Amino acid sequence: MTESLAPDEWEFWHAWTQAQRLLARELDRGLQRDSGISKAEFSVLMTLHRAPGHELRVSELGASLDWEKSRVSHQLTRMEHRGFVARTESGTGGRRTRVGLTAEGDRAARAAVAGHAGNIRRYFLDTLTPEQATAIRAWSEQLAGHLEP
Repeated sequence: MTESLAPDEWEFWHAWTQAQRLLARELDRGLQRDSGISKAEFSVLMTLHRAPGHELRVSELGASLDWEKSRVSHQLTRMEHRGFVARTESGTGGRRTRVGLTAEGDRAARAAVAGHAGNIRRYFLDTLTPEQATAIRAWSEQLAGHLEP
């Protein structure tokens, strides 16, 4: 069966995807400009910052971010060079299976949060009425529940 969208549905889809793309671009630019970190670095820093003891198994980090193993590995290597994270051996075989936030990484995470929160407010939250925010939140939670395995 072939399904199609009506012209107004295509226009709605285009408007929504364009808004998402532009919002993501501005938030990414803000992180880079204000904190000198990428969106990927921010994601890792915040995930570790929220973790108990500011550390996780590398596989847990990857699962939390929904990233492939190779992406996690390359990102952690870059972040180790910047002094943001440290991988440690855990278990047998000497494999570096845990990753923790360093003092520098914790500082970077804390510094990035305020600027990023301000940009989220400026570019997203402040543009919505309370009714729009309520509707978008409800729809987002519904969609996430529908798409999560």
